[in-house]
Amino acid sequence: MDHGGCSRGSEPRIGHYILVLHRLRPPKPQPGDFVAAASVLMVLIPQVLAYAEVAGMPARLGLVAAALPAIVAAVFVSSPYLQTGPTALTALLVFGSLQPLADSGTEDYVQLGMLLALIVGLTRIALGLLRLGVIAYFLSQPVLTGFTTGAAVLIIGSQIPKVFGVPGQGGRVLTRAADSLSQVGDWNWSSLILASLTAALIYYLKRIHPLFPAVLAAVGVAWILDLVLGLKVQTVGQIDGGLIGFNASFPFSRFGNLILPGLIIALIGFAEPASIARTFAAEKRERWSANQEFVSQGAANLASAFTGSFPVGGSFGRSSLNVAAGAQTRWSGFLTGVLVLLVLPFASVLSTMPSAVLSAVVITAALKLIRVDRIRAMWAWSPPQALSAAVTLVATLAFDPRVDRAILVGVAISIGIHLWRELNVYVEVAQDPHGGLEITPHGVLWFGSITRISQKILDLIADHPESDRVVVFLGGVGRLDLTAAGELAELSVDARRNGVDVRFEGVPPHAKRLFDTIIAPK
Repeated sequence: MDHGGCSRGSEPRIGHYILVLHRLRPPKPQPGDFVAAASVLMVLIPQVLAYAEVAGMPARLGLVAAALPAIVAAVFVSSPYLQTGPTALTALLVFGSLQPLADSGTEDYVQLGMLLALIVGLTRIALGLLRLGVIAYFLSQPVLTGFTTGAAVLIIGSQIPKVFGVPGQGGRVLTRAADSLSQVGDWNWSSLILASLTAALIYYLKRIHPLFPAVLAAVGVAWILDLVLGLKVQTVGQIDGGLIGFNASFPFSRFGNLILPGLIIALIGFAEPASIARTFAAEKRERWSANQEFVSQGAANLASAFTGSFPVGGSFGRSSLNVAAGAQTRWSGFLTGVLVLLVLPFASVLSTMPSAVLSAVVITAALKLIRVDRIRAMWAWSPPQALSAAVTLVATLAFDPRVDRAILVGVAISIGIHLWRELNVYVEVAQDPHGGLEITPHGVLWFGSITRISQKILDLIADHPESDRVVVFLGGVGRLDLTAAGELAELSVDARRNGVDVRFEGVPPHAKRLFDTIIAPK
């Protein structure tokens, strides 16, 4: 039958792209989208200024990274509730990647940030187009928990010098934080009071109502107090107004220095938007696509790169506010970006904002990322998984500021634990009424574990010379690979030569074909 020139194998792929194109058709904006965008904007402005400083970037670039990237991401997003822009975790990864290569805030540093955003963007788009969204699930939850907890500690530590008004000395975040805390006589008590007031207001004002702009109100109160009292505190500094410009001054000669950090940020930074999309898709009973979300976040990073800014991601806090404020379509993210564009020409009025106030915003956001309680809970049901989380946490602090390397340690630990588990196969033994042995292995039979299992079976046969019949039940086997099947076949042949009848029963469905091909004929 003629199928219009399309082979059967090509239909799912064509259908996939038709579905993607259908999703890209803009829905009609709803009233809730406008309210949600305005609500997010009031939280976004102080947050992105603070996250730019965490990344070591000029404060204005925080606004730049929240404008066009949000607009571009909204065109491709799978989740209509995702708010894209600077985030605390991505900002720390950016700082850790660039700090060894250039001085924070310099033109060279900013250009390196642009190149990093370009690498992150191209990587995510490639993963999405190649339909490799499954990679988003490759990082285990314990590793992510350990990393985000360690990263949160470093984010808080990076703000300590600004809160106490003492720069601090040292090349590492925690070293500078400790140095600042040790210089009690030099503390700027006005900065400390403003930061404490801001944090307290954010904490208590959030209890009023989910839609109440607690962050904006807290920052506003502390800022006005500073202006009225004329406190001598460090401010954000000059923030130039004006529109966003196109910038393609990428230092490609430094590409080799940033390829690995870029790949890590592309994957680690995607964990947050992926979690956001999954959470709201489940809550709203809607579909979402990891592949499409990779494309949306990749496109957002390209927009950030070509507007002279740094890598961005999805913000859980701002996305949650977006939903609570009544967002219904991806127009909410688009409109948020448009509002930021409208704010940018007047950004210079933010120049007098105290740095300690923004530090309080960062600290209150980072505290939510510390999940020592979750690591402790892991110990109750899986000590090895808890260990991988703890090792990743320690590695994150130890590699400061190159926190991206901690992820490699965490992945290596996870792989090691996985292999260790699959090497350990439990064998259950019983005797039937006629003196025969009944052996039931539990676990995965693969080339790494089969030698130990076959040896256990042979030892059991040797320990029971009166038994001339052995039944091996394979129902508890999670997987049976080619090497394991061949080893079992040889074992049965050798045992029969010595007068012991070895039979295999309860073969799992996934191994039936392999069993019939290799073992049964023996």
